[in-house]
Formats: sequence, C-alpha cells, structure tokens
Amino acid sequence: MIASLAAAGAVSCGALSVAALKARDRLALSRAKHPSLTGHARIARLVAARVPYYEFAGEQFFASDDAPPDVALRRRKGFSDLAQHYAERFPRTRELTGQARTGLSDLQFTSAYRVPFQYTRFVGRHLGVGTFLQSSSGVTVTDLDGNVFYDLAGSYGVNLLGYDFYKDCMQRGAAEVHPLGPVLGAYHPVVAYNVSRLREISGLDEISFHMSGTEAVMQAVRLARYHTGRSHVVRFAGAYHGWWDDVQPGIGNPVPARNTYTLTDMSERTLRVLRKRRDIACVLVNPLQALHPNAAAPSDSSLVDSSRSAGFDRDAYTRWLHALRTVCTERGIPLIFDDVFMGFRLAPGGSAEFFGVRPDLVTYGKTVGGGFPVGVLCGKADLMRRYRAEHPADICLARGTFNAHPYVMAAMAQFLQRLETPEVRRLYDNLTETWDARAQWLNRALANENLPVRVANLSTVWTVCYTQPSRYNWMLQYYLRAEGLALSWVGTGRLIFSLNYTEDDFAAVAERFLAAVRAMQRDGWWWTDASIATVPIKRRILREMLELRYPMAARLLARNGTRVSEPKSRLA
Repeated sequence: MIASLAAAGAVSCGALSVAALKARDRLALSRAKHPSLTGHARIARLVAARVPYYEFAGEQFFASDDAPPDVALRRRKGFSDLAQHYAERFPRTRELTGQARTGLSDLQFTSAYRVPFQYTRFVGRHLGVGTFLQSSSGVTVTDLDGNVFYDLAGSYGVNLLGYDFYKDCMQRGAAEVHPLGPVLGAYHPVVAYNVSRLREISGLDEISFHMSGTEAVMQAVRLARYHTGRSHVVRFAGAYHGWWDDVQPGIGNPVPARNTYTLTDMSERTLRVLRKRRDIACVLVNPLQALHPNAAAPSDSSLVDSSRSAGFDRDAYTRWLHALRTVCTERGIPLIFDDVFMGFRLAPGGSAEFFGVRPDLVTYGKTVGGGFPVGVLCGKADLMRRYRAEHPADICLARGTFNAHPYVMAAMAQFLQRLETPEVRRLYDNLTETWDARAQWLNRALANENLPVRVANLSTVWTVCYTQPSRYNWMLQYYLRAEGLALSWVGTGRLIFSLNYTEDDFAAVAERFLAAVRAMQRDGWWWTDASIATVPIKRRILREMLELRYPMAARLLARNGTRVSEPKSRLA
C-alpha cells in the first residue's frame, strides 16, 4: 500500500510539474503579446463587433470637437469651396465612379473607409473621390477629365520604376511569348531565365511561381508546417501578409486564427517565446513594419486623433532581424521574409540585401511581375520540396492553373533583365540618403511655417503624421488631391513614390503638399485650445459610442468632464 501511495504521489507531483510548465509557457506567451488591440486578435474582433454606427451631419460635422462658431463657419466655407472645386474639376471621373460603385463591391468598401465612419456619409455626398484613370506617364496619372496628378499611390507598391517602364515590360514580354500564347502546364523558355535570376537575387535554391503575394505566403507557411511538423505561425503585431485566415487574425477575419501567435515586434520577450515553444512552424517578417513596428498599416479611416506615429531606425531593426535569425537557426524554425511589398524597393537584392540577413524562405510579388499580377516563393531546397521520397503518398500540394503564365513570366523576365542595366542601377545609387534628405527637407519647410504636419519614411514609402490634437486630420487627403496629388484610398497613411522621381518632380510634389497643408490650416481644421489633447479626444469618442450602447456608462464619463456634441445616431 505504501508503494501504491508513493507511486500515486509521484504521478501527482509529475502532473503538477507539467501543469506548472504549461502555465509558465502560457504566461510567457501572454507577456510577448503587444498590449494594443493589434496584439490581441480575439479582443479586437469583440470590440469591433460592438462599435455602434453614428454620424455627424450639418453643423455637427464642422464642430464635433466643440469648435467655436467662427471656426465652424471657416470650416464650412472651406469645405464648400473644396466641394465646388471637386464638382467643377472632376465631373466625368466622379460620375463613372458613382455608376460603377453600385455593382463593384471593392469600390463600395474603399469608398466607405476613406475617413472615420462618423464623417463618411457627409464627406461622400460632397467630396466623392473619382477612382478612374485614362493614362499614366512618367510619375503622373491622368483622370477622365484630363487632370494630371503626381502619383503618390504607387499602385499599392507595384510601381517601383515608373509606369513607362512597366508598359514597356508588358509590351515587349507579350511580343516575345505571343507565338505560344496562353498555353499552360508546359513552360515558355523565359521561365528558366526567371528561375536562374531569382536564385541569384535571393541567394536561395529553388523557386515556385504563384498568382499573388497572398498565395506565395500561403505556400511558404504550408511548406514550413510540412517540413517541421509543427502547427503555429508567428507573425508580428500590425503586420500584413495577405488576407487569408492564418496570417490575418483579428478585425477583417470572421473566424479566429487558432494556429497563429501574434507577438510583439522588436521584443526580447518574443525571442524568449521562440526559444522555449516547440509548436512554432515559422516566423513571418514583413520588413515594411520597420517604419511602424507593432502598428497596422496606417489609414485615414482610423485617423480619429493625432496618435499616428512612425519612424525608421535602421540600426535597431537590423539588430532585431539578426537576433531573430540567430534564434530561428538555434531552434530550427524557418524564417520567412514577406518581401511582396518591399522587395526590390530597398535594394536590388531586396530586404535581405538591405538588412544583411538571409531568410530561409522569401516571397516576392507586386513589382517583380513587370506589371502583371504575380507571387514568387524562393527557398532552401530542403524546405521547398513538396514530397517525401521515403513516403511517396505524403505530399504538400500547391498548384495553380495560371502559375507561370507565359505573359506574366515574359514581363517578369523583362523586369529582371533591366534590373541589371546601368540606367536602373543608377536609381539605387544613394537611394536611402536621397529619400531621407527629401523627407527632412519637407519636414523643415513644414516646421518653418509652424504647420502641424510631419512625414516619416522608409526610403520611398512615407507616412504623414500630425503634431497637434485634432479630429479632422483626415481632411488633408482632400486638400492634397485638390492640389494635384493622387493618393490611394488609405489617404495620408501611405505615400508611395517610384524611384524615377527627379529632383524637379519632388520639388513640385513638395510645393503642392505645402500648399494643401496651408489651405487646410487657413480653413480652421486644426483649431485647438488648451483643453484638447489626444487622450480627451479618444475619451470623447468612447463616450459618443457608450451613449448609444450603454447610456449609464456614458454618464459616468460625463462626470469626468468629457463633453460631446450629440451625434446623429443610427445603430448598426
């Protein structure tokens, strides 16, 4: 009996030890998450589902920050002048946009999320943005009304070397493969060239082609899981890796991503988790996050105050990537660079060359297609293999009808060939120094005029930040468009320049940018008083929402002195 009791006690102690280890690992994982909603996907989804709809219209629209009547009047006049300018200058472009919106779900979505939702309907009625263009040339695009804009949208990152460059890649590539046409399954000889060049550029062994960056990342993760036998993906808070479930947890994904760990970028606690856990199949890095670690891609739809921040510290981020590389190597965890956006933008060899860190797998997309849609995965041979010779039925499937489409491959070949030409190589000379100097010049000009705007940049990718509290910073995108600067639907959150911007081109953009900021300041949108700050703005917005859902909680906030304008409410 004594022996039985001793055995039972040993089992109990063992169980307690296992439970304690699990609790320790769970705590370490929790501490490695970023404290914001970007680090807590489940909570973010719960919060998003409970945000009520309401809007500001009429007089409320111009004084949602309790601006005095004379300021609200200045804003109304400025808004009216801007609306008249849009109506007179963009009639055909806006008309076709309105017609297409009814049947184009993508356009409905982007139209609804250009500004914070409280202002969307009023802005949409008076400052509707046209989304159709008729031509491009150099660093400009032209709309249906003949208006020429300097392009700061960058085709979501595709336009790296100028639109004429890609037109030529597409035209020459199409001519080369025209005799074969859209034959699929078999390959055109340009595929062999692309494989050779991508192996040189990436420094990796094997290549696979896909139809989008999202698909390339999906394949990278699937292969990592296949070869490691582990389940979980590590991504960093705020990073975007495409829109499929496992790498896009939280808001925007209707189901939970149960096999994903979202951890804090540039954190020693994250490294401790990587060293301890045994279920991590891969670590995903999007180098664009170096501009705004642990924050989602900035968009004017979430620009409810002036808390947007950004800044690139090359030395710090390089040290972080080296630390990641070391830990992943020690633990046998594949390190994946998602270079779909930044690949070739920082250096001809991508982010690996720029930061001096070699991943195990890297994905490319956007610009490498030479103007056509594409995704590319490069990797080490032992990770790219899709079958096991010793177990022939155990495969890792990844196929696609249009993978390695002749026309895409031919345009890609043109891009890769020209990447080596002296003309293109000159665009990379002093690239970082050139664009840092341009950003610094613009910031000095803004500071010299006491304008409450600054820019932060990672080479040619810029973000606009705001230096004084305001609920109306998002209005700047409309003043910028009026000055002839084309932005994407995320507004001032992301400005993307192509490398072929000359000093004269940039000077013209800077002049228009400054004119837009001056006009917005003149019209009173940055009015403030000593009682307004970022925290009170957020508290005000919280109370506006609580008044609709939970009136008693709102009254508690009111006791702390948070005043709000009564919004016109329509509960979702």
